[in-house]
Amino acid sequence: MQDFLFYLQLGWEHIISKDALDHQLFILALIAIFSFRDWKKVLILVTAFTIGHSLTLVLSALDVFRFPSDWVEFLIPCTIVFTALDNIIFSKNEKKLIQLNYYLALLFGLIHGMGFANSVRMMLASEQDITLPLFGFNVGLELGQIIVVAIALFIHYIFSEVLKLSNKIWIYIISVPIFIFALKMALERIP
Repeated sequence: MQDFLFYLQLGWEHIISKDALDHQLFILALIAIFSFRDWKKVLILVTAFTIGHSLTLVLSALDVFRFPSDWVEFLIPCTIVFTALDNIIFSKNEKKLIQLNYYLALLFGLIHGMGFANSVRMMLASEQDITLPLFGFNVGLELGQIIVVAIALFIHYIFSEVLKLSNKIWIYIISVPIFIFALKMALERIP
């Protein structure tokens, strides 16, 4: 149980800490198109991201593949740029955007999982069985993402229901700064 809690905390910190800004920005860009009423869809979306993230972690922990960390650190902000730009371009067609974001969450979750894969591989090297540690990490990650999502949806609720801001404007307010910041991150990380 101690190992599970250790890895649960590690997963939690992976998404909640100030060092996890890239993951937080990706989640925010991914859910910018959703409202509080869509919370079930959002949970499915975030879980798709976790599945992609988890798959990469498992494959890396089992040493099935390795990917150069400088490329991973470059690709992570690229996923954020792409998602935010997608929001901006397709904001007029929210139905298409919602469908596309499920695929982006799963696919880009694979890339984001690589960002932590090397550290996890080293930590799990001494473990006999990686199942419980990986499960704990992913539960912590999912809980952290749910907190980030809940805060973002609450803020969206205030802007849309209290301040009567349109969803299209909300998408721009969230996506444009995320796009700019992530583009800057990507340019700084070119391998």
